[in-house]
Amino acid sequence: MVKNNFVKTNEEIEIMKKSGKICAQALRKVLDNVKVGISCNTLDIIAQEEVEKLGATPSFKTVEDYKYTICTTVNAQVVHGLPTNRILQDGDIIGIDIGALYNGFHSDLAISVPVGKITKDEQKFLDIGKNTLQKAINEAKVGNRIGDISATIQEVIEGAGYSIVKSLTGHGIGKELHEEPMIPGFGKKGTGSKILENMTIAIEVIYAQGSGEVGLEKDNWTISTKDNSLGGLFEKTIAVKGGGPIVLTPYL
Repeated sequence: MVKNNFVKTNEEIEIMKKSGKICAQALRKVLDNVKVGISCNTLDIIAQEEVEKLGATPSFKTVEDYKYTICTTVNAQVVHGLPTNRILQDGDIIGIDIGALYNGFHSDLAISVPVGKITKDEQKFLDIGKNTLQKAINEAKVGNRIGDISATIQEVIEGAGYSIVKSLTGHGIGKELHEEPMIPGFGKKGTGSKILENMTIAIEVIYAQGSGEVGLEKDNWTISTKDNSLGGLFEKTIAVKGGGPIVLTPYL
């Protein structure tokens, strides 16, 4: 069962809208600086400055032992990548995951984008992930179930010939960065917890070109594909309303 304290008041959702807008604006600032020759660490500094300038604090710094504003995942990396001094090269694909904490409420957002020129197959991989997220968001309706979101992600990703990273999930969000319910990228329609009005959730499409099997790198944070295939990550924070889902992190 979904606990009632994970269903927000209208006033709390208004705060989360502000948190989400800050998160989205900070991401746009980072994306403006994604280019060949820049370091992941520099992107992190840009993100922190923007989040703080807009009156929020970095959500990810509330995670124990995590010292950064963003996670950066390049090529075969999937999630939780540390923004190191790695320099972006032409043809890289970088995932940027960012969160903002404003007036006690979190927002969470991620996108994968090309650096310079990429192949048509790689662009298709990114387009599928972006489109899958939108289709999954459309399933976040009052009266549906979490499995309706999960099954949609799985159907579209696997239908395109890619794999879900099944060990990683989306999640509820609010006063905590990670709340119930967990939202897997695979499942069956009509199963799982009921989706209730005023739930706030971070829906994530986490997938790979290859098998979807992942492992932890030596830094004990970064999760990468075991077969070194391309990983992808798309995420938005939404609120469930009677008239349909509202995106709280509108970065496009």
